[in-house]
Amino acid sequence: MAPRTIPSSSPPLRLRPPKAADYAALGTWVQDADTCLRWAGPKLKFPFNPRQLPQLLEEPGAHSFVLSRGPGEALGFCQFWVREAGVAHLARIILAPAARGQGLASTLCALLMAQATKTAGAQAFTLRVYRDNHPALAVYEGLGFVTVPEQSNESVFSMRKPAPAARPEA
Repeated sequence: MAPRTIPSSSPPLRLRPPKAADYAALGTWVQDADTCLRWAGPKLKFPFNPRQLPQLLEEPGAHSFVLSRGPGEALGFCQFWVREAGVAHLARIILAPAARGQGLASTLCALLMAQATKTAGAQAFTLRVYRDNHPALAVYEGLGFVTVPEQSNESVFSMRKPAPAARPEA
């Protein structure tokens, strides 16, 4: 089935807090144990009850968001939390199957970084991605993330987007 396209007259994409219906939808996007592990990490066991996702996805200081057009259906889900001062860790980034292949991953990540900057004063960002997740790697590299070899392993790249260089004063 081809991904559906979103009409250009649609409301703009934005991040909003997730609602119960969003968690129910999210539950349908993760259909097996491998997908669950790769998306949410080892703390979330498959199968899970989508109604329990708000509690199951809790992390200290985590902020959860849904990508949508206005109050509409969830097109993606993402989180961030602060691990060190000025650095937000982006995590649990996933797009609805019908929203994949439309360039929305870059938009979701850019909106999440803007939200982390606004909410937590983040100036730099980290994330982890499976080495064989080539579409995600392309998105992250396109956004300026670089691999941190000493924090990576044989399956997962640890990546960092450094804080922008300070501009010299004229």
